[in-house]
Amino acid sequence: MTVAAPSRHPLLERLSSQHGFPELDLASFDDFVAAPGHAIVFFSDDPLRQRETLDLAVILPELHRGLGGAFRAAWLAPDTAKALYPRFGFRRWPAFVMLRGGAYVGVIDGIRDWDEYVRETERLIASAPSEPPAIVLPARADAAARPGASRG
Repeated sequence: MTVAAPSRHPLLERLSSQHGFPELDLASFDDFVAAPGHAIVFFSDDPLRQRETLDLAVILPELHRGLGGAFRAAWLAPDTAKALYPRFGFRRWPAFVMLRGGAYVGVIDGIRDWDEYVRETERLIASAPSEPPAIVLPARADAAARPGASRG
């Protein structure tokens, strides 16, 4: 018995088929973002789990068009996005990560008002690359409750 691969939502597929934004994988990501200029990479999530993924799939082409193609755009399927996420440390899904010549510039995560997407994208285009934020894992509450645990 052959099991079919899960199908992708048509709005995600449309990013490539209609708008020409490549779907990146682990092998193509670094080459795409290293090219000169700005790139926004859409870190998608499973639309059944995170409905905002579909909103961002609609917003990305509009943002690209509205800013006159000021950046290259690509997208990541959820599994690839989860594998690359630790490099960028954003806190909410889905997210747009802005890079310039392979260097991190910033992130727009979660759902926002349209004007905020435009303002933040313009701000990121004008910003210098920086280090991505570190992923901070919450401390385990049970560590402090253990007998003999250091209270430092």
